Amino acid sequence: DETATVSVSFSALVSHSIEDFTATGAPRSASRTTDTSSGLGECGDNGFHVFSFWKSEYVWIPHGTFLDGSPMMTTLRPHATEILHIKPVDYMRPQYIGSDLHFSCGFEVKTFEWTDESVRVTLKNDYKKRGSVYLFLPERVGLDRASVYVCGRSSRFETVARPSIGHAANQGRVIRIRVEVVANGEEDDGKVSIKW
Repeated sequence: DETATVSVSFSALVSHSIEDFTATGAPRSASRTTDTSSGLGECGDNGFHVFSFWKSEYVWIPHGTFLDGSPMMTTLRPHATEILHIKPVDYMRPQYIGSDLHFSCGFEVKTFEWTDESVRVTLKNDYKKRGSVYLFLPERVGLDRASVYVCGRSSRFETVARPSIGHAANQGRVIRIRVEVVANGEEDDGKVSIKW
């Protein structure tokens, strides 16, 4: 019944990302709509996105933080738990960070697709849910002129972080988009798109 500092080794925290698998759970092949990196190796060269599910908070952790074998530390209040979704940063492309819709930070996603001018997330729409999705977008994508649509309606995003990944060319933004899935069977239900 006291506040405690919890230490977790990095190897216990790293898992495959949502982009590694199809909706049926089968591994995907590499393409422009997937991220097949997992584990450490060079994938941690730009640091790590860390999303705290229960707190709906994002933090960027620089390269080298976990590579020396040191554990990640967090303080928990009595009877508290935390779920951390950790993903290597790829500053060259958009990435799905997570959501507050499902603790897996990815199970709620049916598809994640991106091009040089857009990102589209299709959420599973078999039941009603309301919350936010978090995306990392390279700074060069021109977010100042971006348009956002949720379920076919114009929407907005909020910048929650601007990780400084090395030098100016590697900047990016983590954005939050509020979503609502109404599970009514309509074509746009659960679709989130950003175009710039």
